[in-house]
Amino acid sequence: MSTTKLEDEEWEEAEGERMRCWVVESGDAGERLDKFVTESTQEDGISRSQIQQWIKNGDVTVDGRAAKPNYKLSAGETVTLRIPDPVELNIEPEPIPLDIVYEDADVIVVNKPRGMVVHPAPGHYTGTLVNALLHHCRDLSGINGVLRPGIVHRIDKDTSGLLMAAKNDKAHLSLAGQLKAHTVTRKYIAVVHGNVAHDRGTIDAPIGRDPSDRQRFTVTGKNGKEAVTHFIVLDRIQDYSVLELKLETGRTHQIRVHMKYIGHPLVGDPMYGRSKGNPIDGQALHAGVLGFAHPADGRYLEFAAELPEDMKHLLDVLRTL
Repeated sequence: MSTTKLEDEEWEEAEGERMRCWVVESGDAGERLDKFVTESTQEDGISRSQIQQWIKNGDVTVDGRAAKPNYKLSAGETVTLRIPDPVELNIEPEPIPLDIVYEDADVIVVNKPRGMVVHPAPGHYTGTLVNALLHHCRDLSGINGVLRPGIVHRIDKDTSGLLMAAKNDKAHLSLAGQLKAHTVTRKYIAVVHGNVAHDRGTIDAPIGRDPSDRQRFTVTGKNGKEAVTHFIVLDRIQDYSVLELKLETGRTHQIRVHMKYIGHPLVGDPMYGRSKGNPIDGQALHAGVLGFAHPADGRYLEFAAELPEDMKHLLDVLRTL
């Protein structure tokens, strides 16, 4: 995507609202409005569903006029996004215990247990990490809307490990920008089926939605987005391998999809692997290391969380086979 920004790279303050503008260039003519704005703000960590809601609310205009999310843009049109002031949250804080690894005025890092959903969604409006964060600290970034306050990135429900959340909008923009620039350190430990042949390697294969099942993702060259995963084999146990995986990009289900793609699905993965007969509830995947530059002073911070008990037990069981 190639766009011309009318405003400075930073968010503009205008009567209590942040504003950003783009002039549509010829290469983006015919693009849907919601997709255009989502891709233009990708570095800010704003979800497509939030963009679509803002469009419906009239917070996104084309040449000063409201438009629908599926409006097809023309070259030369000016798209303006105004982020409204945060609205009152309608998600209830809940006194759910949190394993807090680090916290200050700008950011909080937690070790999420397997089985916990990160943010509310249909079927999961309580018991989420967001519910717990709202009870622990009320000063979360409002950029990602009322359902995802403070959430810059997420890990799957049945993946355990480290996750950072922003406590103000400045911190959110900084952390999201680091994710976009691939400067955040994210290392995972996984147990996979089969003996991985190479001791280390890189999987560079684009990921997109599976056309046969919209809930799943797959490696595809059609509308797939760049996805790069690096791996090191830590151990081989019987017909299983223990891997350290480092994310260069952060696509949905990236590690799970990539490991299935190379023929080594995660142990216990209910969507991409073989979930039956394994002593673990969910995929054997743990976000063990998280590192980033502090959004206020630039200090590099790195945190580690040891394997959860269920994965330790899984390894013990595999060693007795």
